[in-house]
Amino acid sequence: MVKKIFKWLGVLLLTVIVVAGSFAAYEWNADKPLRFRSFVDREVLKMAFESPETLTSLGFLESVGITGHNGELDDASLAKADELYVKLKQVHKTLNSYENDSLTEADLLSKEIALYLLNFAKDSEQFRYHSYPVNQLFGIQNGYPSFMEAQHQIHSSDDVENYLSRLVLVKGKFTQELEGIRLREEKGIIPPLFVIERVLEEMNTFVGKPIEENILYTSLAKKMTESGNISDDEQAKLLAKAKSNIKDYVHPAYKSLIDYFTNIKSKAKTDDGFWRLPNGEEAYISSLKFFTTTDYTPQYIHDIGLKEVNRIQSAIMTILAEQNYDVTQGFSAAIEDLAAQESFYYEDSDAGRAQILVDYQKILDEIDTGLDSAFRIRPKAGMEVVRIPEFKEKTAPGAYYQQPAIDGSRPGRFFANLYDIKATPKYAMRTLAYHEGIPGHHFQIAVAMELEGLPLFRMFSPFTAYVEGWALYSEYLAWEMGFQDDPFDNIGRLQAELFRAVRLVVDTGIHYKKWTREQAIDYMKVNTGMAQSDVVSEIERYIVMPGQATSYKVGMMKILELREKAKLALGNKFDLRDFHDVVLKNGAVPLNILERFIDDYIAETLAK
Repeated sequence: MVKKIFKWLGVLLLTVIVVAGSFAAYEWNADKPLRFRSFVDREVLKMAFESPETLTSLGFLESVGITGHNGELDDASLAKADELYVKLKQVHKTLNSYENDSLTEADLLSKEIALYLLNFAKDSEQFRYHSYPVNQLFGIQNGYPSFMEAQHQIHSSDDVENYLSRLVLVKGKFTQELEGIRLREEKGIIPPLFVIERVLEEMNTFVGKPIEENILYTSLAKKMTESGNISDDEQAKLLAKAKSNIKDYVHPAYKSLIDYFTNIKSKAKTDDGFWRLPNGEEAYISSLKFFTTTDYTPQYIHDIGLKEVNRIQSAIMTILAEQNYDVTQGFSAAIEDLAAQESFYYEDSDAGRAQILVDYQKILDEIDTGLDSAFRIRPKAGMEVVRIPEFKEKTAPGAYYQQPAIDGSRPGRFFANLYDIKATPKYAMRTLAYHEGIPGHHFQIAVAMELEGLPLFRMFSPFTAYVEGWALYSEYLAWEMGFQDDPFDNIGRLQAELFRAVRLVVDTGIHYKKWTREQAIDYMKVNTGMAQSDVVSEIERYIVMPGQATSYKVGMMKILELREKAKLALGNKFDLRDFHDVVLKNGAVPLNILERFIDDYIAETLAK
C-alpha cells in the first residue's frame, strides 16, 4: 500500500532545468533545507527521478532532450522496497524538525497531511505483504503491456531502441516481482484460488497469441507508422528486433510467472476474505482506515450499508411503479424486467460500441457547458472518452479515469469497458460519465493538478474517500441540476448509488463476516440488478482490494453531510459555488480535514 501511495506522490512537474533554478544547491543537497516547501517538493522529485516509468508517463523531460529513462524500468526488488521504508522514516524525522510556529498556514496544512500519510505508512508497515501483487485486475502481467502501449511514446528510431531495451529488461523485473510473491507465500499470504486461475488464463492467453498479434508488437508497429519519421525499411528491421526480444525475454518472463502460479495452485484456498490470512483482521481494519480516512469499524460500515440499501431500493421501486412496472414481484425481479428491455441497449457490434463512445462524449460536452451556476473553479485540461484496451477488458472494471498529462499533451480520459454490451444500458450512461468525467474525477483530479502553490505531493494525495466520494457526489449533483430529468436516467443514478451502498455490505461481509465469494456475488446480484459479468468482476475486485470499495459511499455521505451543515448554518448566505470552491481548492484531503475547511468557511461567511 505504501508503494501505491508514493507511486501517486512520485510525480515530476519540473524539468531538470527548472529544478536547478528552483532549488539552490544547498536546498537540494542539505539534510534539512531552509524552506519547508523546498524539502517536501525535493523529496517527491527525488522519488520521481528514481522511477523511470513515472518519468515516461509524465513525458516532461523529453521536451529538453532527456530520454535515457525511457529505456529503463522501475526497480521492483524487495531491497528497493526496504530502502523506501528507511527513507520514509528519515523524511518523517526531518518533517517533524520544522517547528510549527515557523511555518505559514499553507505549510502547516501540508505538514499535517504529509504526517498523516507518513504515520499511516509507519503504522501499516507490519501489513506491507498483505496484498496480491499479481491478480486479475492489476500487476506486472497486465500493467507492463498497458504501460508500454499507453505511455511509451514513439517519435524516432531512438524511441524504438528504448522500447526494445524495455522488452529485454522486463525479464529481470518479473524476477524481482516473483521475489516478493515468494516471500508472501512463506508468510502464508497466498491468493485465493480464483485469482490464480484468472491470472493463469490471462497470461497463457497473452503468450499463446502469435507474436505479430501481441500488443507489444502491434502497438509498436502502429506508433512507428504514425510517427512519420521512420522509413519502411527501418520499421521492418526494428519490428524484427522486437519480435526477437518478445520471444527471448518477454515470453520467458511470463513463463516464469505461469510456472509459479501453476505450481502454487494446489496450495490455494477457496476462502477469499482477509480474515483467513495471518493478522488478516487487523490488516483489514488498517485498510479500511486508509481508504475511508475514518475510524469506522467494519460492523458500523456493514450496518450503514444495509440501511442505505433499503432506502435506495425503496426510491427505485417508487419510480418503477410510477412507470407502470410490476413491483409486486420484488426488487430483483422488477430490475430484471427493466434490464431485459432491448430498447435500453446498443447493437452488439463494432458500430454499436463506437456509438456508445460518441454518446458518452456528447453527455460530457453537454454538462460541461451547463455548470456555471455550481462552479467557479474548473480545470483547464480537456476530457475525452476512449475504450478500455480489448486485451484486458474482460477482467477490467466497468470504467476508470486517467489523469491528463502535466504538460497538456494528453487530456483527461474516461475509459469505458465495452466487453459486455448488456453492462451498458443507456439509462446508466449519464451517471457513469458524470462520475468518471465531468464534474467527477476529471474536475477534482485535473483541478488539483492545476492548483497553484500546492506542494507536489498534495496534487496527487491518495485519499480515496475524498476522491471517490466527490465522484459519487457528482452523480447526485448532476441529478439535482436537472441533467437526469428522464425517470429512467434517475433510476440509473439510484442504481449507481445502490451499487456503492451494496459495496459497504459485501466488502465487510467478505473480509470481516467471512462471507464466501459466492455469497457476496449472490447478495450483489439480488440487490442491484447488475449484469452478472459486472457483479463477478466487482466482487473479485473487492477480494483483492479490501476496503477500497467502501470509500465511495463513505466519502459521498460526508460531503453531503457537510453541505447540509453549511446550508443550515448559512441560510441565504450559502452559495453552492463557494462550497465547491472550498471542497476542491486544496486537493484531496482526509475527511476530518475537509470538515475543518467547511467549518472555517461557515465561520468566515457568517462573520462577513
